[in-house]
Amino acid sequence: MSIPNPNLIESLQRMRAAHAADPIPSWETRAKRLRMLETMLREQREAFAGAINNDFGQRPSEETDLLECFPSLSGIRHALRHGRRWMRPRRSLAGLAFLPARNAVMPQPLGVVGIIVPWNYPLYLAIGPLVDALVAGNRVMVKMSEYTPRFSALFAEQIARYFQPDEVLVVTGDAAIAQAFSALPFDHLLFTGSTAVGRHVMRAAAANLTSVTLELGGKSPAIIGPGARFDHAVERIVFGKLVNAGQTCIAPDYVLLPRVRVTDFIDAAQRVTARLYPQLEHSTQYASIVSDRQYQRLATLRDSALAAGARVHPLSEATDDPARRLLPPQLLSEVNDSMDVMQEEIFGPLLPLVPYDSLDEAIAYVAAHPHPLALYLFEQDRALIDRVLARTVAGGVSLNDTLYHIAQHGLPFGGVGASGMGGYHGEAGFRTFSHLKPVFRQARLNGASLLNPPYGARFRHVLELLLKRG
Repeated sequence: MSIPNPNLIESLQRMRAAHAADPIPSWETRAKRLRMLETMLREQREAFAGAINNDFGQRPSEETDLLECFPSLSGIRHALRHGRRWMRPRRSLAGLAFLPARNAVMPQPLGVVGIIVPWNYPLYLAIGPLVDALVAGNRVMVKMSEYTPRFSALFAEQIARYFQPDEVLVVTGDAAIAQAFSALPFDHLLFTGSTAVGRHVMRAAAANLTSVTLELGGKSPAIIGPGARFDHAVERIVFGKLVNAGQTCIAPDYVLLPRVRVTDFIDAAQRVTARLYPQLEHSTQYASIVSDRQYQRLATLRDSALAAGARVHPLSEATDDPARRLLPPQLLSEVNDSMDVMQEEIFGPLLPLVPYDSLDEAIAYVAAHPHPLALYLFEQDRALIDRVLARTVAGGVSLNDTLYHIAQHGLPFGGVGASGMGGYHGEAGFRTFSHLKPVFRQARLNGASLLNPPYGARFRHVLELLLKRG
């Protein structure tokens, strides 16, 4: 187990002292911090996009605006509209046997929380949980990814300009710093990343009995049902797969489709790709793979599948360009579960096609594998939709589209099983970063003494009444 960095421990202690001095910040304080975050994001939007572009080699600013800035700003606005209501205690009458006592659930900040940010969407996956932690009244330490060094350094610099270090503190550094960070005795820890690293994070947190939210990923299927609007399904799957060149934790990881439509899917996907990314090899709107290591991993996944009998279907005329880390999108057919590409989360622009002969066969395939972070179903028949929803388990679902369930502030976002635990976004995030403290308030005049010892006839009579009424 790693030993926490002394500087990290000192920072945590300063934040704990600040929290102790103001354990339940007012709504005005919370709203001020949220507005400060919004101001920072609006003022630094172009600089952030430029830094992310430089880290990736090529990452279109349009995608950063759509997939990172927009949901971040939208999340802040949602928290500002609803946060005051979320803070209020929820009062109710006590159970019938305890009247006239009253109950309340009092949301209380956890204290100091930690957030570990991945490299694929470094802005949104820092801002999103930070919004939830701040609206809940917490102090926050954020560990940025070492794989986006320019953005991480800029984000740390700007947070330090807009916030006091005992409010929000950003930590940068390598894997050793990340290990030390996860070993800190936070009041809660949120990690977004791979399942393998998530196990290490959870193990480190367990040593401190720190509660965790893990957003991991896995292999998210897209199912094209027999009643799907086929061309629409292909377009939305290709879109969901190719933004950020597939480096998205909820990107479609493979497609389950009727066996007779495999060739139709390949042809339609090639047309869609040509429309979305004309002259892809020269396009400035198709992202690079973030690092040489990730590029080589993806090339190996594809080549090993090809060697094992899979067929590769290019979606454009572009060719591999290792120097630019440009990996053109490709479909894989004739795959099987023995191939690494069907065992590992792909996290890139490779998309296996898995044919089925009946929808029940597709459902059984999903159910037989680890629970995914997302599931996408394209179908119009309500009975078939209900069957898939009832018989599969996934962190979240989008029907007749991909990706956009993550941007719904009224829905919790999180995984299940191998794809994670816990959730956040909107009110669900407020609750994740709060202790919902139950309070029982006894009335001045009450019958509690009827249950005091010695246990005589009166006690037995009252107890019988309670047992009969439940």
